[in-house]
Order: sequence, then structure tokens, then C-alpha cells
Amino acid sequence: MADNKPIMAKATAVWLCDNTTLTFKQIADFCGMHELEVQGIADGDVATGVKGFDPVANNQLTQEELDKGMADPSHALKLKFYKAAVGEEKRRGPRYTPLSKRQDRPASIYWLVKFHPELSDGQISKLVGTTKPTIQAIRERTHWNINNLEPIDPVALGLCKQSELDAAVQKANAKRAAEGGAMTDDERRKLVSTESSLGMAPEPKMPSSIAGLETFSLSETPEDDEEPVDTRDVRDADSFFKLPENVDAENDDED
Repeated sequence: MADNKPIMAKATAVWLCDNTTLTFKQIADFCGMHELEVQGIADGDVATGVKGFDPVANNQLTQEELDKGMADPSHALKLKFYKAAVGEEKRRGPRYTPLSKRQDRPASIYWLVKFHPELSDGQISKLVGTTKPTIQAIRERTHWNINNLEPIDPVALGLCKQSELDAAVQKANAKRAAEGGAMTDDERRKLVSTESSLGMAPEPKMPSSIAGLETFSLSETPEDDEEPVDTRDVRDADSFFKLPENVDAENDDED
């Protein structure tokens, strides 16, 4: 399948099916489509009502190239080359965000600003498809809805991928390190990707059977305010209930 497709690829495929003897594979490769989809166009099951778009008349294909393709079924058609169009396919701009998710962008920007302050406005703009004035307003807490915003992970909202976020964070921290900026422990933890952090062994924990013993201590002598321990032998019931002799004498004197 070709890397570059002609403009109005489906309409071009319709025209080629109706006006040439090219094979389905040739048309599919040239238009960036599946061979079965081109067959569906030829059968009238796909692209019903689509008007054909002549690639020769619209400078997408030369007549010479078209003749070569019809003469040789194994020939792969080549899109007409434009020197001025070199690099245009890498057009830079903010990421497109579906209408259903645009209302979630301020919350995701708030999350990125709060938990990843090392990210630049340009990086945040590429991650969630927003503008720098909006990011600046949330940073400075001048956004019109700042009091109602709750930070939400943009990955959870589907605005970007976790791998994209990890790459942006690592790039930002690497740039800061190259410029001589010191990183805190929290920032160093952010350098670890989510996949790596999930694979780390958990920190060793103290067994529950001995938990709390680190604050327990034994004293050899009782404290002054503690009651003395009764050391009498209680195996003999008579000796246990027998009062001391001095207690009997005191009782007699009272009588």
C-alpha cells in the first residue's frame, strides 16, 4: 500500500474502476485502500453515489504512468511528484480532539499542570490538543471555570496514550537535567514509565505476626506506681484464703 495517497482517494478509485483496465490491486495500492473495497466499488456495493475524480486531469497521475499500468498488471502506479509539496505531509499543529471530549480538556490540562509541572506549554498542547493561552490561564488560575475543575488524567480520558505521556515527561526531565536543574525524588520517580513501575517488586513489609513489636519493651523492675505482684502459692486453697497473722491481730483489737 502506498505511503502517499491521491486527494479524494475513494472518488479517484471510482474513476479508475470506470475508465481504466487497471487491476483491483493496482487501484487499491495507488489509492491506499483494500483490494476487496475496490472490488466492492466495481460491483456497485461501495461508494454508491460518489462521483469519479479524474487523477490525470487533476495532476495526481500522468497519462504515461496510467498507460504503463494498463499495459502491465504488475506495474505499481506512482503518484505525480511535486517538489513544492515535500514535507507537507508532516504538517505540525495541535492534536485533533473529538467534540465529545473537548469539554474534558481543561480537566486534563489541570492534571498535567499539577502533577507534571516540568512539561512545557508546547508539550501539553501536543498531548491534549489545546492552545497555549488556555494552558497559561489554568497555570495562573485565571481560567473562567477554574473553581469547578478537577484534575483528571488525560490517559484515562482518552486524550493521549500513556506511552506519549511517558515520552513527554522523560524528555522534559532530560532537558532539565541537561540544563543543570536539580530534580526532586518525586520527579525522579516520574522518569520511570508506567510499565516499568508496575513491574517493580513491592517494598518489603514487616510480617503481621510481629507488627507492633518494634515499640514494645520489657522492663526488669516494675514502676513505682504499679501495684506489687502477689507471689503467694495458690495451689493450696487454704493458704490462698488464709489471711496474714498481723491482719487477724488487728481485727481482734478492734473487737
